[in-house]
Amino acid sequence: MKPVQHEFEDAKDLLHESFGNSVLRHLIYSVGKDTSHAVERDWCVALSMAIRDRMVEGWIDTTRQIYEKKQKRVYYLSMEFMIGRMLEDSLTNLGHLQEARTFIEAQGLNFHDVLHAEQDAALGNGGLGRLAACFMDSMSTTGVAGMGYGIRYQHGIFRQNMENGWQMEEPEDWLVQGNAWEFRRPEVVYDINYGGFVETSDDGKAEWKPSERVQAIAFDMPIAGWKGAHVNTLRLWSARQADLMNLKKFNEGDFMASAHQQILAETLSKVLYPGDHTPEGRELRLKQEYFFTAASLQDLIRRFFTNYDSLDNLGDHVAVQLNDTHPAIAVPELIRTLMDDYDYSFERAFEITRKTLHYTNHTLLPEALEKWPKGLFEHILPRHLQIINMIDGAFYQEALKVGLEHNVIANIQVIHPHQQDWVRMGNLAFIGSRKVNGVSALHTELMKQTVFHDLHTMFPDKIINQTNGVTPRRWVLECNPGLSDLVTEKIGEDWIDDLEQLKKLEEFAEDAKFQKRYMDIKSDNKKRLAEFLEARIGITVNPDAMFDIQIKRIHEYKRQLMNILEAVALYNEMKANPSAPWQPRVKIFAGKAAPSYFLAKVIIKLISDVAEVVNNDPEIGDKLKVIFLPNYNVSAAEVLIPGADLSEQISTAGFEASGTGNMKFALNGALTVGTLDGANVEMQEHLGEDNIFIFGMKADAVAERQHRRARPSEVIKDSQRLQQIIGQLESGFFSDGDTGRYRDILDNIKNHDYFQVVPDFEDYWATQRHIDEVYQKPSEWAKMAILNTARMGWFSSDRTIRGYAKDIWKTPTI
Repeated sequence: MKPVQHEFEDAKDLLHESFGNSVLRHLIYSVGKDTSHAVERDWCVALSMAIRDRMVEGWIDTTRQIYEKKQKRVYYLSMEFMIGRMLEDSLTNLGHLQEARTFIEAQGLNFHDVLHAEQDAALGNGGLGRLAACFMDSMSTTGVAGMGYGIRYQHGIFRQNMENGWQMEEPEDWLVQGNAWEFRRPEVVYDINYGGFVETSDDGKAEWKPSERVQAIAFDMPIAGWKGAHVNTLRLWSARQADLMNLKKFNEGDFMASAHQQILAETLSKVLYPGDHTPEGRELRLKQEYFFTAASLQDLIRRFFTNYDSLDNLGDHVAVQLNDTHPAIAVPELIRTLMDDYDYSFERAFEITRKTLHYTNHTLLPEALEKWPKGLFEHILPRHLQIINMIDGAFYQEALKVGLEHNVIANIQVIHPHQQDWVRMGNLAFIGSRKVNGVSALHTELMKQTVFHDLHTMFPDKIINQTNGVTPRRWVLECNPGLSDLVTEKIGEDWIDDLEQLKKLEEFAEDAKFQKRYMDIKSDNKKRLAEFLEARIGITVNPDAMFDIQIKRIHEYKRQLMNILEAVALYNEMKANPSAPWQPRVKIFAGKAAPSYFLAKVIIKLISDVAEVVNNDPEIGDKLKVIFLPNYNVSAAEVLIPGADLSEQISTAGFEASGTGNMKFALNGALTVGTLDGANVEMQEHLGEDNIFIFGMKADAVAERQHRRARPSEVIKDSQRLQQIIGQLESGFFSDGDTGRYRDILDNIKNHDYFQVVPDFEDYWATQRHIDEVYQKPSEWAKMAILNTARMGWFSSDRTIRGYAKDIWKTPTI
């Protein structure tokens, strides 16, 4: 038998074959087709496996070097990884994109169609998951020994279809045809326990006696960085029953009972974010969070013992990053593991945990800082509730020592001692972590002032900022090849992994020839987007119109409502003054509403209803089009973002943690209309006030209005535009005479308006009309667009990851 090293060297010989031959070999031996019978999906799989072969070499080399050098490992725990299609990304990072294109086209195939035969991985929903995907790319590019952990969802969140303007949810089927990128690891299996009770022995040793057990099975995907020199791993967990089916019950004819445990186990990895408006949904979601967190901690500890003999210094060699509160259960789970499995005292286990875990906060919304009913938590994780009580006891003593009052301490403990109804996961994550980071400068300061004010007082050095970023590989190089080619022609290719090189483009901002080439590329991208819209939803739009785009999760604080109300106001003005020189606009919305978020669904319906009226009004024609694009995902974003003229980033100030869509749009030369919220604040600093359109109240003014419960009616009475819109919604003008369809929206606008749509509306309207004027000055608009691209280099996720590595993880980068 040959030594393993020699076998690996022999396997490398396969990589010396031509890339085309690799594809053909996989078409025949992996897919089982010949060239005369293969369809686009077959070629896509063969192409994926050919490039995967080349990734594996770097993957094995990377893993070996990490172990040999005992490099500090970073484990990124996230409920979402919105990675999109992998094929083009992998071909690009490994430098085989043009070779693959040449080969595929030589077979008489359309390269674009082959690439797009791959489905988006249904592993995420919004910015949280897309950020995790960018971070995986950047950890590989910067040489961080990183590993992502999540759940291998069979159906994702849902496929969004529209029925008469209403969102309808259907299961995603992305795994039906298989996933060419994953490696199943049947040997990597961990038991995950739930329920039961805790038994304490005479010597005080606690033992958890669970009543339910499932198993977590590992599936690995290699994630290559730029030029493929470093390849990290995304490990996803799939659930299965721990015991074989009950054959006795099956043979007795009780088929459902025989499969009961299998069904219960497999639900854990079926769907991202099951609806938590029912007790069953809440239980499943908590079980999911524990499932992937517990499996991940067991896995990283197993890996740790490959190099080290004791967990005493775990935090010196391992950094665990909790992406939001979903994996916050890691705090008591790591303590439980250290105490129950390795005989550490609580005090020592708590100390080790606090040196190992780190927590990224993504929201200031109280409802988004997860909390669980204490009874439910105890039913599912009784041992963990015991440990949380121990954490609260230790924390209470710490807080007393720094002089906090009893009532203040009670408000920041994990479980309020006098209102013991909830387990507060945000507090748990904060108390149990070494560092807590915000994701934009404003968000970080607001964390200190609001949701974590008292905790910040107690731990003044714990909160730090790491402003988000996006990977330039996917979000310019791949999705906007015309622009990336122009940039490379002018400044070389170093910008691809050093995005601040884009500053060199500033000297071309007023160059008429460069402006023309730059805007010609934008025009080509708009034509591509127009073709995409016609193919997807059958609506024809004029590519010469301004493309005004808002794509993100549908939520009241993101204020899609204000955007569509402004569209109604614009429609009304156009009807009143049809001969005025209106700037034609195409307003595009896309995003999913949570299945149980009724008001968000009504907002989607309102957008669809307004589109139905506006788009079919012959008097309006191409002056204004309103579009809702269903089933928004990464692949759609890759067409929408390069084709945008205007980027809508209009959240209520103080509520958006950062945003990353704002960065992608600006990087691709779309100008931003937005509030001073999230990363918009830092974008304004980098872009200059003249190259971004800012409107609306600042965060302190929003907080003041909310605090005094200012009535929207005070503003509405002075706005004829709002009065007209409200009258139209009440009369059924946009709803075929149905006067009750928008009742909840109207009640919100007129009586509550927590997210301040009404007071910001007139400023938003005025800013949009100013944008019309600037757009009609092509040279001025081109200059601003070029400066947006040139000055967005700081917002690279490579820079963000280097910040994490230096300030949080204490690990080197390249």
